[in-house]
This record gives sequence, C-alpha cells and structure tokens, in this order.
Amino acid sequence: MIKKTKQNAAKYSSILMLLLLGFSSSCSRKAAEVGPPPPEVVVAAVMTQDVPVEREGVATLEGFITATINAQVQGYLTSRDYREGGVVKKGDLLFQIDPRPYEAALAQAQGNLATAQANKLKSEADVKRAIRLFERKVISDQERDTYINAASVGNGNVQSAEAAVRQAEINLGYTKITAPIDGIVGIAKAQVGDLVGPGTVALTTISQLDPIKAVINLGEQSFTEFLTNHPAADERERYLKGLQFDLILGNGALFPHKGELYAEDRNLDAQTGAIRIELTFPNPGNLLRPGQFGKVRAVIEQQRGALVIPQEAVTEVQGNQTVAIVGNDSTISIRQVTMGERAGGMWQVTKGLKPGEKVVVKGMQKTQPGSPVRVTEWSPSGEQLASNESAQIKEN
Repeated sequence: MIKKTKQNAAKYSSILMLLLLGFSSSCSRKAAEVGPPPPEVVVAAVMTQDVPVEREGVATLEGFITATINAQVQGYLTSRDYREGGVVKKGDLLFQIDPRPYEAALAQAQGNLATAQANKLKSEADVKRAIRLFERKVISDQERDTYINAASVGNGNVQSAEAAVRQAEINLGYTKITAPIDGIVGIAKAQVGDLVGPGTVALTTISQLDPIKAVINLGEQSFTEFLTNHPAADERERYLKGLQFDLILGNGALFPHKGELYAEDRNLDAQTGAIRIELTFPNPGNLLRPGQFGKVRAVIEQQRGALVIPQEAVTEVQGNQTVAIVGNDSTISIRQVTMGERAGGMWQVTKGLKPGEKVVVKGMQKTQPGSPVRVTEWSPSGEQLASNESAQIKEN
C-alpha cells in the first residue's frame, strides 16, 4: 500500500513538472510576441526641382554723389545757414564768408576798368587824328604808328581790367557757399569765426541718398569665373542689366526695394585683388545712410532639374556631409553625400543620391544603422512651400 502511494506521488510530480514547463514555454512565446515596435522616422523622397543659384557679398553703403564742401576764398566765417544733418536743395546757402574785402576788391577792379576804358577812348581818338595829320603830311609815319600802338595797348588794358572785374565778382560770389547738389548735409567741421580758405579743413559734406550706392568688392577668382562664363561683351552687359539684387540690412531685415548694377571699376585693386562693383537702390525717405553695412544677394542662374532634399536631413561633421537612407527592407543605412545650393528649406544634392531614394528627415536619434524602422512621409513647411513658389516666380 505504501509502495503504491509513492508511485502515485511520483506520477503526479511528473505531470506537474510537464505542466510547469509548458506554461513557461507559453509565457516565453507570448513575451517574444509582445516586444517593442520598430522606431518611427519621418522620411522624404529625393525629388527634382529647379534651384536658384544665389551669391551674396558684404556691401558698404555710400551716397550716390558725395560732395566735400571747401572754401574757395580765404576769410572769416560769419554765418552757418543750414541745419546740420538736414536736407538741402541745390543752391541753398550753407555758409557765409565775410564779403567786405572782396566787395572792396571788386570796386577797385571796376575803377581800374573805368580808367582803362577812358584811356582806350582817348587812344582811339588820337589814332583818328594822327591818321588825318599823316594824310596831310603833317606827321611822319613813325609818329602815326606810335599813336596806333598806344591804342592797341589801351585795348589790352581794357581786356585785362575786364578780366580783373570778372575775377573779383567770382571771388565775391565764393563768399556765399551754396549746396552743389540735393542731399543730406553733414555736421559742420568749421564754426562761425573760423578763418577758412583753400587748403584748410573741409567745411562739411553733402551726400545724395536717393538712390544710394551699395559697394561690394568681387574677388579676382569670382570675377575671372564670371568673364569665363560670359565672354561676349554684349551678352555680358544684357545679363548684368537683367540681374536684381536684394539688400539684407545689419539687423537681418530685407530692404523692401530691389537694386540694380550701376558700374564696375576699370581695374582690380593691386593690394586686395578685388574689383569694385557699385549697385544702386531706391532710397525714399533717406532710410539708408552712408557708412551702413549689409549683405547684397542676387540669383545669378537657375539649375534645372536639380536633386533636392530637406536641409534637416543632412548631418555635417568636420566637413563631411551624410544622410540616413531607408532601404526597401525598411532598415537604416548611412551614406556620404555632396551638397550644392540651398533654396529655402531645400538643399541640392550633387553627388551620392538618386531620385526616389528616401532619406530620414526626423527621428534618426531613435535608431541606428542596420535597424528596422517604421516610416512616415515628410510634408514641407509653409516656409519651404513659399520658397519653392518664389523660385518659380524668379524663373518666370
């Protein structure tokens, strides 16, 4: 009886072990089936798009015309007749030099002219009388010639006196210093009571500000490349006239008016190896002033059918640019690429990708190369859509 009881207990123990092993195996299978899902990433397909090629450079603003005002005659300043920093018109009085010495010089010159004219009249009368006397054989031909020569000297004296009067009038006019152009006049560098004249300090400066110049210095390499791409002078001129320029101010704001090419210098600077390029921008209200800095930007060409991806899909480390690719098997791989022009939120790919391949835009930090992922299609932002529309407008 005892033996039979032991056999039953062993039998029940075996059955219990089998049940426990089966339960453990079932739990293991269920645990494997409930594992975490693959991480989710946002991907964008490599697409084709016309990409505007932009170039920009640092610009310094200058007055379209800048006139330095100097005294042309010596004297003491008796008045300053403009508001410093104000707008003036051509011909407006700026300074007054004491005119009295020049009024006296003009009066003296006029007196000398009157004397010379009186002497001329007398000489002419003497010549007429001498000719009559010579014809009557009263005087010799030598005496007649003496009177004629005296009349010639009288004519010369009158011309000299007239020139002296004109010079005295000009000098008197220089005592009133007026604006040679419309523009904004600077702070005076000489004050009332100062002795001024040729060679002394400039009195002030006037700048014409509408339009205003933006000056950039184009490097020799860029200039040579431009000439290589546009060797024909006529075509080059048409191309330059067709360019429009944006001005980005020091605070990052875009100036609302477009600029155009005004002139390029005749030579490159021997020290810097750059050529001076001048652009003009409308400047209503004189919002821009000489001496300001900014950036000038222009679209120089359109690259047709370029491959582009979102800029945030590119990782840059120590000059190397890489992207994460999602393959047909939904796994991640890393590929090195070469990037070109940027257009809004998009970036041109010049090497390393093919149309239709999918690159990770967001979520790469959740995964690693070789691991599977779940993908969500990327949608462009409003800024990127606006950039694409702007590129199409520029193209048209």
